[in-house]
Formats: sequence, C-alpha cells, structure tokens
Amino acid sequence: MKPVANSRAGQQAGVSLVELLIGITIGLFIVGASLTALLLHSRESHSLLAQGRLMQDLRATTDLMARDLRRVGYWSAADRGVWQQESTSAPGPAVNPYTTLATSASPVSTVTFRYSRDTVENDLVDDNEQFGYRLRNGVLELQLGNSPWQAMTDITSMKVTRFDITPTEELRSLAGSCTAPCPISDANCPPQLRVRSLMLTLTAQGVGNSLVERSARTSVRLRNDSITGRCPA
Repeated sequence: MKPVANSRAGQQAGVSLVELLIGITIGLFIVGASLTALLLHSRESHSLLAQGRLMQDLRATTDLMARDLRRVGYWSAADRGVWQQESTSAPGPAVNPYTTLATSASPVSTVTFRYSRDTVENDLVDDNEQFGYRLRNGVLELQLGNSPWQAMTDITSMKVTRFDITPTEELRSLAGSCTAPCPISDANCPPQLRVRSLMLTLTAQGVGNSLVERSARTSVRLRNDSITGRCPA
C-alpha cells in the first residue's frame, strides 16, 4: 500500500532573504550599540584614571613644596633675635638674615627663599641656603643653592599651567609685654610679631587631553616668626 504523502511537508521552507537581512541588521545594530557603550565606558574609565593620577601628582608636588616653604626664615640662633627691653646695658636684638622671601610673576612665576643649614650658625646666607621654585614651559623647576634649575615635575605626565604664591603678613602687637606705655612719637614702640603665611596654588593639565585639568591649593604658615620694634626704656 503506497504511503500517503504529508501535505504539510511541501509547505515547509526556510526564512526568506528579506527576513534574513532584517535579522542581520538587527543583530548588527545590537552589536554596534554594545560596542559603543563599551567604548564610552572605556573612555570614561581612562578619563577618571587620568584625573586621579593628575590630582595625586599635584597633591604630592604641593605637599613637598609646602614642607619646604614652612622652613623659610629658619635660624639656629633665633634666640638672639628675640626682643629685649632697651637699656644702656642690653643691646637690641640681632637681625635674622634668612627672613627674605621674594615672589615674581614675570617673566615666569618664581619664588625664592632662604633658611639656615649650618651645623654651627655663622649668620651668613651661604650658597646652599638659598632655594627657589619657578614655572617654566609647563614644568615646575627647583633650584638648590647656585646649582642649575632642575625639573620637579614630569612633562610627560602633566603640564603645569599655573603657579601662584600669594604671601600675607599679619602684625600682632606685643604692647602687653611692655611695663610702660609707649611714647606717641616713637614709631617703633610697641614691639610687634610678624606672622607670615603663603597661599600656594597649582593648576595642571593631563598630557594628551587638555580637558583633564585639576587644581590644588594649600595654605602654608611660616613657622619662623620675627619680632620688630621695642618697648620703652
């Protein structure tokens, strides 16, 4: 007996060319969207890493400079610079030779300062007791004594675009230390305490991406105060 052919078998067929093209198009769209999202995520991660590294480098640089600047005016014979009440037998206080701190914005941002490194104080500013920082061509440079300026930051990792040091000075009266009131005509009476501070600002850009820019700012209190003036004799 001859088997009866399944009438539905002749009706089965694969997808059409149009359906195949639509499926491929949808698949390519999904793959493209996934790759785009992956690329954006990769760029964002790279940008965050660059910003983190830039901020870390800036903080390390400012911390190093702040620790150095705090020593401005250090003098191992500071006891001789303390004010003494004037009399015929007591001379006035000695002058600290290391108090000089100079800043300049032209032609390049520069700060120069001094502090003593003597084992036995000689009251002279030697070559190895003069220091400086400056910004030149995107690189922060350091000078030790009379040696040539040397790079402190790496231009291949960051470009420093701003270097500012703003000094401030506050005079605090020590009139309460005097046993007698000051004469009106005496401009050097009463003695005053000079309290100095610096505001340090650094701004830098990431190399290869100028949109990655960060700033670091810190306030530096100079520890070596000086006293000027005198009490009445």
